[in-house]
This record gives sequence, structure tokens and C-alpha cells, in this order.
Amino acid sequence: MPDYDFMSDTTEQTTTRFVTFITPNLKRFDLAIMTTSRFYGKKLITDLQTGRTAIIGQDDLDEEGFLEFTYKLTEEEAADLKQFLEFVVGTVHFTD
Repeated sequence: MPDYDFMSDTTEQTTTRFVTFITPNLKRFDLAIMTTSRFYGKKLITDLQTGRTAIIGQDDLDEEGFLEFTYKLTEEEAADLKQFLEFVVGTVHFTD
């Protein structure tokens, strides 16, 4: 592929957790949560219903409106998702 200018091309083993739950407000979430050594310890979280994916750490969860914008959720739905993700997303680790 002589016309491609690769910035990065790596392969690694990852761990993926698939979880489905219904919130107290009756919103269903089907998530794939990937743990990788990339992204400084943040998780790669995909909403399997919509295909929307984000790299998420605690700092992102603390950012107002982040989940609403990223996953196209109402404020109430985002609050429920945040409550779950706070148990999943750990602290960020810088490995440089």
C-alpha cells in the first residue's frame, strides 16, 4: 500500500465486557466496554443499540453534558448511565 501514510498500526489483546441493564427510569442500555492499554487507562465504550462509541474516563464523566452529547441521551438517561459508568471507569493512568 504505497499511497498510505500510517501514523500507527498496532495489535494488542483486549478485554471486552458486554453488559445489558435497564435503569430505574426504564431506559435499556446494551454496552460493550473494552479495556485496553491504550487511551491512558480510559475505557472504549460502545452503545450497541446505536453504534456510538467514546473513549471515557472519570474526567469525561465529570464534564457537564458529555454523555448527553456523545450518546444522544436526555439529561435523565445520561444521569442513569453515569451512575453505572462510575463503577466501571477507573482512574486514568499515564504510562509515558
